[in-house]
Amino acid sequence: MIRLAYSTFGLTQLPFLDALDAVARAGYEGIEISFHRRQFNPFELADDDLDAVGKRLRRLGLTPACVATASHFFTPSRPHEPSLMTLDLAGRKRRIDLVRRGIQVARRLGVNLVTFGSGFVRDDHVREPGIDPHEVLVDSIRECLREVRDDEDLTLLVEPEPGMFIETLDQGLALIDAVGSPHFALHIDICHAYCSEPDYVGTLQRAAARARYLHISDAREGWNLKIVEDHPEIEFRPDFASTLVYFPLNADFLLVDRALPLYFCEQAPDTAQRERNAALLARAGIAAPPEAIDYRQLYAGASPLDDEIFTYLISVPGLSFDVLERARPILGHLRGARGPARVDRMLANTLTGVAHFHEIPGSGTLDLAASFKALNAGGFDGFGAVELYHHVDSWQQALDDSYRHLAGIDQGRARAARVFAP
Repeated sequence: MIRLAYSTFGLTQLPFLDALDAVARAGYEGIEISFHRRQFNPFELADDDLDAVGKRLRRLGLTPACVATASHFFTPSRPHEPSLMTLDLAGRKRRIDLVRRGIQVARRLGVNLVTFGSGFVRDDHVREPGIDPHEVLVDSIRECLREVRDDEDLTLLVEPEPGMFIETLDQGLALIDAVGSPHFALHIDICHAYCSEPDYVGTLQRAAARARYLHISDAREGWNLKIVEDHPEIEFRPDFASTLVYFPLNADFLLVDRALPLYFCEQAPDTAQRERNAALLARAGIAAPPEAIDYRQLYAGASPLDDEIFTYLISVPGLSFDVLERARPILGHLRGARGPARVDRMLANTLTGVAHFHEIPGSGTLDLAASFKALNAGGFDGFGAVELYHHVDSWQQALDDSYRHLAGIDQGRARAARVFAP
């Protein structure tokens, strides 16, 4: 049975105790305690602060469902970094310490679950192919687990996420088997499954029995785009995704897209570059020469698309953040940050073409009723927290609309629904 909760990561404009009050007023049974640098920073909270939180939760009758060791905690412009698989030991230790803090906070508040993601393969992993990121990740998780006592009911969870090293539910389950601890289990994000699983409903049912916790949001199909560095073995799947090829020698980009071949450059390409462009396009079945776009004329300022572009860029593995930032004005040009959009769908970097952008339940194309039915049929029993970090400015609407939609989903058996209070 799925019990509804809401993540404080979508309420970061409120003082933390006020966020608890808002979730209770909206009718949710539980709440996810999400770390945040300004709102709920575990490095700044004493036991007395946590005890005050526990007291408020008890007064509200609100169950603390999970502690989320937020990905954006350290450097908001580079979320998920450093990760549990970062090769630099000092960075890796910072993330391990944050998860340990999550365990300590959970223990103080009487929470049984602490969640995190694997992190991404970054450019340092590409430069060190002899180091297995899977081994690094497993070792880090085992170090985190040493903080959990054998006799306590406290479980760490891995949340597969689009673009991450652990991206699919099967990869998450394989990681759990590799770690081999009764205190390590699966966290399913239904939106992530929609992005990463061709048969997401069937996969949810198959993985449900090994999951302890859910994230809930909606999503819809986007424009699937891969960003890769040029290399001799590069392959294209133009029916599945377009590709933006980065050339390290001149920092130019070639968009390999059947309907929109473009070359972004600061000066006209020389003969060798023109030949390389033609060869790459031909490999994708494109005969037309690319349209040249002067990179220096691209708009690079703020726009209403910033959140979408930022969310997309951080999901692209294997490239440095400088390369990704250099791609930002190109994405803005394509999506119409200033001027007409050349691509009319939200950016996606996923295994299905669904855009990884958390939307209010009921506003996208994800079949949440079928998802809930599959999870219940597979044996899931626990909390599902709505996670809407893109809606902090319209938090009240997101909070209320989500509850209204999700509470109306028939899960196939009676449950004690709390009264909705708009």
